[in-house]
Amino acid sequence: MNLHTFSVTTIDQNIADWFNSNFGLGGDWAWGNLILCVIALILTVALTGIIGYEREKKGRTAGLRTHIIVGVGSCIIMIISIYGFPQFAAGRDVARLAAGIVTGVGFLGAGTIIHNNGGVKGLTTASTIWLAMAIGMACGSMNFLLAIAAMLVVLFVLIFFRRFEIRITRSSAFVIVSCKSDASIMKDVLVFASRINCDVEFVRNDLISKNGEEVLDISFKLINKDNLPIDTDLFKKELFATGYVLNIETPNLHKGY
Repeated sequence: MNLHTFSVTTIDQNIADWFNSNFGLGGDWAWGNLILCVIALILTVALTGIIGYEREKKGRTAGLRTHIIVGVGSCIIMIISIYGFPQFAAGRDVARLAAGIVTGVGFLGAGTIIHNNGGVKGLTTASTIWLAMAIGMACGSMNFLLAIAAMLVVLFVLIFFRRFEIRITRSSAFVIVSCKSDASIMKDVLVFASRINCDVEFVRNDLISKNGEEVLDISFKLINKDNLPIDTDLFKKELFATGYVLNIETPNLHKGY
């Protein structure tokens, strides 16, 4: 059996060769590669900026600047991994720095996640930060078409999948009620839930300390019996009227933005 070795010319190599052959700058400098790196940085700013702008409009703490900085940083590290350390070019492992980027940005994204008694906020923003890193790496490795495609896909998901999330969660709300530790709240919860035609399931009680005081956190799911949208505003209003409820959260509900 004959084994054949195939030589694959990547898109970035073709672009770099075109710049090198048509700009006529001459000398020992690989001007095509330098121009390609500048294009990679500019494209990274544009693509991650679009995603960051969407997060900024939603009022997220990690917005436009954060996504751009993460993307540009990832892009620069990938460029260094590919073109840096020319004296070690023969035995260089370009994937080593890439693995470090993935780990480092993972910790950064974790900083945007807030956990509260089973409710989690910030997962989408943490995911978009991680994606900004991936887009920066794609641009830094000169996979421009892949980076553009990834940006278009995630933008479609962020904007157009929102309506599906609203439809899925409108009849099933995860509720976290914080109240005084000596309050007898479950009776009121069941009464008010029945008024809005809902069942209460998956109840969990946690006694925690906040600001030196003991607070009772009760989490549960409100499920509409007829699979219709839940009037959570009325439910919250009636619970707050009892006088011993300190805070109410519905982390899984989307308000259409």
